[in-house]
Amino acid sequence: MKFILLFVFFLLSLSLKPSMSSSAAAAAAAAESAYEVLQSHGLPKGLLPKGITEFRFDDDGGGGGGKFEAVLEAPCTAKFESGVHYNATVSGALSYGEIAPLSGVSAQELFLWFPVLGIRVDVPSSGLIHFDVGGVVHKQFPLSLFDSPPDCTPDDDDDQSTSRIGKLRYELDRAEARRAVV
Repeated sequence: MKFILLFVFFLLSLSLKPSMSSSAAAAAAAAESAYEVLQSHGLPKGLLPKGITEFRFDDDGGGGGGKFEAVLEAPCTAKFESGVHYNATVSGALSYGEIAPLSGVSAQELFLWFPVLGIRVDVPSSGLIHFDVGGVVHKQFPLSLFDSPPDCTPDDDDDQSTSRIGKLRYELDRAEARRAVV
């Protein structure tokens, strides 16, 4: 009789135990998959922030590269040596040690935001990671800054409007530069 009561108690305790929701489990699996794909391509997992809810990777058929898309909980900003803004969707083409082209990521320079068009690490590693910011600025950072996925603060309306103004200024300056060349 004691055995039956213990068995029933055990089953009840399992059914009452809080469990991770299926959406939270899917988000955790998506994030882990994203970080694994980055690392398998010679890139640090800290290039993408915490908060990934969906991740897709289309391998290019054995060539070692492919296209990826990461969906975040919300647009957000992380702090490294300067601010890095992530749109709700980040996508790009992966090859070993490089993401190019890249969309959905912007870097702050002074108080303006510029799109990050590509990211690469040296092979063999020099301990540096290189960012192509706006096609005109190339920034280098210590690779160790990107060892872990950063915390990412969701944007509020003021941050988003400031970011849009900076991007608009960048696009206008770029258009004027093209006209001056032609």
